[in-house]
Amino acid sequence: MTTAETFQSPRAERAAPSVDRRQAGAGWLMSAPALALMLTILIAPVLLALVLSFTDYSLGNPGFNWVGFENYERIFTRSTYAKMLSATFTYVLTVVPLSVGLGLGAALLIQSLTRGAAVYKAIYFLPVMATLLAMTIVWQLMLHPSIGVINRGLETLCAMPVTRGLFSLSFLGLAPEATWFGRVCTEGTPLWLGDRDYAIWVVCFIGIWQGFGFNMVLYLAGLTGVSRELYAAAEMDGARSSWERFRLVTWPALGPTTVFVVTITCIRAFQAFDTVEALFSPGGGPGKSAYVMMFAIYEKGVTQNLVGIGAAITVLFLVFVMILTVIQRRITERKVHYA
Repeated sequence: MTTAETFQSPRAERAAPSVDRRQAGAGWLMSAPALALMLTILIAPVLLALVLSFTDYSLGNPGFNWVGFENYERIFTRSTYAKMLSATFTYVLTVVPLSVGLGLGAALLIQSLTRGAAVYKAIYFLPVMATLLAMTIVWQLMLHPSIGVINRGLETLCAMPVTRGLFSLSFLGLAPEATWFGRVCTEGTPLWLGDRDYAIWVVCFIGIWQGFGFNMVLYLAGLTGVSRELYAAAEMDGARSSWERFRLVTWPALGPTTVFVVTITCIRAFQAFDTVEALFSPGGGPGKSAYVMMFAIYEKGVTQNLVGIGAAITVLFLVFVMILTVIQRRITERKVHYA
């Protein structure tokens, strides 16, 4: 320790806290615009929605009444909102694993190609770039019960005896009605958008088709970070087959990427709205079978001007998103890094 460090003047000791206060004040001053913007467009709307969820407020009314937890009680007790929760979780639990799995599979296949990888990237990513509302209208035409290409294709397959016998599994001695394809050939093609048994699955299929290309790009980015030395070390330890290399090296190394992909896909799945609005507006599908949360928020809060119940559904949606975010943070904090 030097003499200057040992014997500091009282003036220098008094000046140090003053400098620290000035630096802290400058930091708060520079961050004030960002804090004000975050408060205005993020925190304030959430707090306003939380307050409105305890009221029966409607736009245009001079006043409102406090109803407490009545809006939340309606969400968890009435059949309409039970269908909303059922459709939402059906969509999320179907779209998330399939779009993540297909995205990973497409990324692995593209990485293994020596030629034409850019072409396949463009093809798989095209649904992500296209406007979902426009693509939904195209799917609506394809799923038309009489002129749609899908039902026309099913009719063509039913008209071919060989194909009909193959898909109806009649060679196993089963009756034609024993399989879905056999029932289609005997009872007629499905009403994809008019049957409650098909409506939500059509929405799920479009969501998977539109989302797995985005996950593919994320996994391709994650695969570039997997060291080739890990594969060499695994091969020296006896991992000869492609499956063993994937199980022992690739999949563990993609742990952080998978956590991010699953979280983003879950949030995007909870935000599903465009497809339902284009295919089933108004009503949310036959028997409200595709009545997902974002569509319910739009219908209650905007179309029917029931702002209170719409705000309650919004708060419930934010709770689900917050839970997903906390889970992602906990997993990330546990260092999901194996490479």
